[in-house]
Amino acid sequence: MLAFYRAAFPVMWMAGLCSVWFLALGGKPVERRESWGSWLLHMGPIALAMLLLALPRLPVLEVLNRRLYPWASWEFWVPAAVTAAGLVFTVWSRAHIGRNASVAVTLKRGHELVTTGPYAITRHPMYTGLLTAFLASAVSLGQWRGFLGFLIFWAALWRKWRLEERWMRERFGEAYEAYSRRVPGVVPFWR
Repeated sequence: MLAFYRAAFPVMWMAGLCSVWFLALGGKPVERRESWGSWLLHMGPIALAMLLLALPRLPVLEVLNRRLYPWASWEFWVPAAVTAAGLVFTVWSRAHIGRNASVAVTLKRGHELVTTGPYAITRHPMYTGLLTAFLASAVSLGQWRGFLGFLIFWAALWRKWRLEERWMRERFGEAYEAYSRRVPGVVPFWR
């Protein structure tokens, strides 16, 4: 049973991220792409956050390995279900956006403003799903480093979605403004 507990979260994350990567193949040709420096400003912190969550222990800063609360079985089952739901929502979002998807902030030739499916719930459903999955995984870990990782992850995604918002406003103008007034950015049902 212990092996199952240790493998469940990494397996879910790998399945989710591999699915997202696979669905991004064959996208439309890129018209505009953020610089490598810009890309590293959010991907570097995302990688650090993932390491904080994934490593068995941090060899440095032992205080971050301390538990925040005593372990209970709910810490596995509830966060596992929420992590799975967040990753499924992310994969659905990636599949729904189709050939407009990319890892870096880009505008594609023939880029479309997608406002249906998960994009009718939140303007950035992939980030919503990833943040949900990350927070649930941090709760399951139950250590300071998981929550520090979540804050770093959130800040990196916040930077990325702000850039995307600016580019979408430039490209789609009033149509994106109307969409922004109608649909929340990352947290569904919260303005």
